[in-house]
This record gives sequence, structure tokens and C-alpha cells, in this order.
Amino acid sequence: MAAVNPRKPTEPRGKTLSIHVVTWNVASAAPPLDLGDLLQLNKDNLNLDMYVIGLQEMNCGIMSLLSDTAFEDPWSSFFMDVLSPLSFVKVSSVRMQGLLLLFFAKHQHLPFVQILSTKSTPTGVFGYWGNKGGVTICLKLYGYYVSIINCHLPPHMANNDQRLEHFDRILEMQNFEGQDIPNILEHDLILWFGDMNFRIDDFGLHFVRESIKNRCYGDLWEKDQLSIAKRHDPLLREFQEGPLLFPPTYKFDKNSNNYDTSEKKRKPAWTDRILWRLKRQPQANPPTQRLPAPHFCLSLRSYVSHMMYCISDHKPVTSTFDVELKPLASAPLITLIPEGLWTMENDMLVSYSLTPDFLSSPWDWIGLYKVGLRHINDYVSYVWVRDNQVSFSDGLSQVYFNTSNIPETEDQFLLCYYSNSLHSVVGISKPFKIQPGSLAEDPLGEAQPHI
Repeated sequence: MAAVNPRKPTEPRGKTLSIHVVTWNVASAAPPLDLGDLLQLNKDNLNLDMYVIGLQEMNCGIMSLLSDTAFEDPWSSFFMDVLSPLSFVKVSSVRMQGLLLLFFAKHQHLPFVQILSTKSTPTGVFGYWGNKGGVTICLKLYGYYVSIINCHLPPHMANNDQRLEHFDRILEMQNFEGQDIPNILEHDLILWFGDMNFRIDDFGLHFVRESIKNRCYGDLWEKDQLSIAKRHDPLLREFQEGPLLFPPTYKFDKNSNNYDTSEKKRKPAWTDRILWRLKRQPQANPPTQRLPAPHFCLSLRSYVSHMMYCISDHKPVTSTFDVELKPLASAPLITLIPEGLWTMENDMLVSYSLTPDFLSSPWDWIGLYKVGLRHINDYVSYVWVRDNQVSFSDGLSQVYFNTSNIPETEDQFLLCYYSNSLHSVVGISKPFKIQPGSLAEDPLGEAQPHI
């Protein structure tokens, strides 16, 4: 699809990241057996770097919430099972009752993803109940500020003003007082999606269904409540959306592709939407003065619904974006080096170097992971950097791992340095193996790294 950012840089591009966004009201259902189409796993050469997944109306009964507090919820576990073998790691998540927001990234990007804040904004009963509202992950991506919001707005045709009020309230509540984070409207990118519940005004049920049957969506777009609101609200107009070239995604009979056949016969609508907003660029003064070329732009590759999934009365919607950026952070804060040939017979030595502007903490730790880790706490073993420190000189430190609790396996491993103050991975090693036997030596008698 055509690029949607007119401020395209003229200088050579630095890095392109592909981000796949999913929104789905799952109506309390369990995950289906196959999510390959939803996650675009059946697309060749897609080369995705990150997944952003937002669910609404997850099962939030008392027993379910208690179980999900003690263990991973079924949806998170399912996505990790599918994505971790493809080198995607769950970097962050936030849940508020039936709302869930997940952020996955390929492990090579971890040192350049800094989670700044997660937040829940309830707007339900009396403005305090979390059955409606938004959940947010605020992060730095290669030095750029990105906010991700998954929302569930009030339902029903007559509640359009209430929907817009909740939209504004969620936006206003994204403040970061006491933190060195700019206002959300100054962030380089906002991704906002969810079950927004906007309906189609004026037209009757028969006209809407006939228009959908004949794929004549033009008249319906004109009466879409979100489209109308954007024409009158300057701030809302700054949020862009791809063309609605797919049928309305609500309301269906469950386990079918038939629109509502119940007595209520709700009118179909595009309730499930994906929006984005790029940071405003300063205006040139005088107008002829040339502005510096920006280093962050976005293009929309696809915006589609997935009609094959029938577990809910909503169909899921996905977008794939390409983000072109010139990294503001191009080197990790920590460089990790496994020393020598690691074996099960010896304590393992790790060297790491710090950049001059990185402040380490006694609560920082280094985790040993199998390649294919699900999330940052999925380590095989870990050490506190100060407790197991062997030496420190000229910015180079060494720590040791005890091998007694490391299983013998042919799998490859990774080392990750986790910063307690930044709440993020700031360094990652290359994959390596831990040998079950004795040290192998080169002809000069020196142990060789096995990276």
C-alpha cells in the first residue's frame, strides 16, 4: 500500500522495522487451534520484527482472573508457544480485566527496546470500573518514543458522544509525571486500536446488509461514526487509518460468518479499528525555509480482517506497518562476551563492557537463556552482577556462572543483561553452545570460544 507519511526522508534510510498489529474482541473464548493466518505465519518473506497484540473481552470471571494471576493466561501462553520458536520474545504486557496488551520483539532488538511505563485507564461504571477503558505500553524504540494503546469503548448506537468522551479521557490520562517522558502528543508514534464500538448512522439494517453483500462500502464509510467524528475533531483527525476495504467486523453469530440473526438483529459495523499518529513536525517560518529531514516515518503495508475465525461475534483485524528510522541508539549499552569454551565441568566466565553513560546497579542481573526464550523471566540460570563479580577494570567486568543447575542439552544459549533501573534488557550475546565434555584446545593449547 502507498506510504502514508508525507514527510519521507531524503537522506539514506537507516533501519526498517516491520510491525504487525492485531486487535480482536474474543468474547471470552479460548484460543483457536490455529492462529497462523492472524499472525501472518503463512506469508513468505514477511520478515516481521515485532508483534503488537490487543485483545478485548477476555474471560474475566473470578476463577479465571485468580488463575491468570498465578499463571499465564491461555492467550498469552498460546502466543508465546507460537512465536518463541520464531525468536520472538514477550517484552511487555499489561492487563485490565478483559483487556490485554502484548508486545513481542525478535531477540536481536531487545537491547534497543526500553519499556518506560505500563498503565491501565478504567472508564467503565462511574469512571472506575475496568470493563471499559484502555491499557498502554510506553517504550523507547531505538531511541524514539512510542506509545501503544489497546481500548474498549462503550457500545450501542446511541452512545457515540460517550465513546468520544472516553477516547479523550484515555488520551488525557496518559501522563508521566515524575518521569523524564514527554507528553504523549510529543511521542514519535502512537498506535491506538481496539474495539472502539463506532457504528453506522442513519442507514437501516436492510440497506447496510445489501451494501455489504454487494461490496459497496462507499455509502457506509460516509456514515461511519468515527469517520464523521474525525471530520469535526482536529485532534482526532491527526489519527490516521487505512482504507476500510473489508466487511464490517461486527456483529456475527458465533461459529459462523453470518451477521446477527438473533431477535435484536444488530446492524453490522466497523467496531474494530487500528489507528496511528505521528509526531507533529514544527512549521517552517518563513514558509520557504527548509526543515531538517525527519528520521522516523511509517508506511502501511496491509489493513485487513480475518473472516476465517468464528469463535467470537467479532472478526479480528490486523495491520502491518513498516517503520523507517535512523536509530538514535545504534549500539547496546552492554556488550556481553562468553569467555572461552563453556562446558558443564567448569564455572562459566562472562565478560561484559559498559558504555560510559550507563549506570549499573547492584540489582542488575545477567540471565542465561535457551534460544527460543518466551519472556525475560524464562531463564535457565542467572547471576547478580555484583555478587558474582570476579574482576573490574577499564570498563570491562567479569562474572561467573555456577554450572550445577544448568541442564545438559544440545540447545543453543543466549546471555542477556537486565538493567533494574531501566526495566529492560540492555545487552545480549550471540548464540553459543555449552559443551558436555572437557575443554577442547587449539594447537597452541588455548581454549577457543564457541560462538
